[in-house]
Amino acid sequence: MSHAAQHLKFAEGRLMQVLVAPIVSEKATMIAEKSNAVTFKVLQDATKHEIKAAVELMFKVEVKGVSVVNTKGKAKRFGKSNGRRDNVRKAYVMLKAGQELNLGGEAA
Repeated sequence: MSHAAQHLKFAEGRLMQVLVAPIVSEKATMIAEKSNAVTFKVLQDATKHEIKAAVELMFKVEVKGVSVVNTKGKAKRFGKSNGRRDNVRKAYVMLKAGQELNLGGEAA
């Protein structure tokens, strides 16, 4: 499928909402250095194809592959009340060789 045809398959408004936030943690940084992958928090119902199209549209990079992990929210207590963290869907987006995505904001 051509590069332009992939973006037309999904509504652009939907693609702008698929990526919720980048995940910046020690583990995400190690994965980024090792396998040229960027980690995002995504919508619960986002598909791999939508995530790929959203990253390519928003950051103008070429994506090699997308892996998705669903993490169940933990049950937590705060004093006497019980609470629960939200379920999280993470996407590990592998970029093609030579592609780079700078989420830190600092100029290199």
